[in-house]
Amino acid sequence: MFTLPSIWNIIISTIVFMVAAWWIRRWLEEQGLPKGRTRGLLVFVMAYVLAWAAGALVDWAHDKIYGVAPPSEVQLKIDQIVKDSGLVLPEN
Repeated sequence: MFTLPSIWNIIISTIVFMVAAWWIRRWLEEQGLPKGRTRGLLVFVMAYVLAWAAGALVDWAHDKIYGVAPPSEVQLKIDQIVKDSGLVLPEN
């Protein structure tokens, strides 16, 4: 089931995104790639992937250190409603 990211995930991935975007933009400028939409999209996608990976690494480390958090009461109620309705949801 979908879970929200931790606050550390959000903070660190935001910082990684900003640093990666700055560094990639600077590197592409040194390589002589002209400014434009394609370069901007390339910078965004590459920085996004790095930030996503950093956030996933933060959540993985958090789960390894503290263990997986138990489901909240809201999640348990949603699971019960889905079970009672007869719907079958895909597993992760």
